Amino acid sequence: MPNGRHQFLRFLIVGSATVAIDFSFYRLLMWLGVELDIAKAGSFTIGAGFAYITNKSWTFTRKKHGLAPISFVFLYGGTLFINTSANGLIVRLLPHTAWALAVAFVIATALSAALNFIGMKWIVFRSDAA
Repeated sequence: MPNGRHQFLRFLIVGSATVAIDFSFYRLLMWLGVELDIAKAGSFTIGAGFAYITNKSWTFTRKKHGLAPISFVFLYGGTLFINTSANGLIVRLLPHTAWALAVAFVIATALSAALNFIGMKWIVFRSDAA
């Protein structure tokens, strides 16, 4: 199993891909006219599915599921709320410019990513869980 430093580096790689997936679907849904909060929740959920599979198998190298799927759903449900709320609040507070969506997305993503790493490392995929 990778040590903490390797886990963090792998989490950053997976996280970067997850963010790219999230942002791509967010922009697509916004372009399609989906309401702001629904678009953000939808794109976050799509990214979460990718994040679960890759973090389970590669970052934290878990073979069995155990309670991981249930705890992952609770973790990501909480961070979905935080991510969507932060994104919506920031978009609504910033002037309506071309960069407002990107700034809000980055801040909301950084906040939820930090919480997700802590939750996955110490709860969802902890060493004694399986």
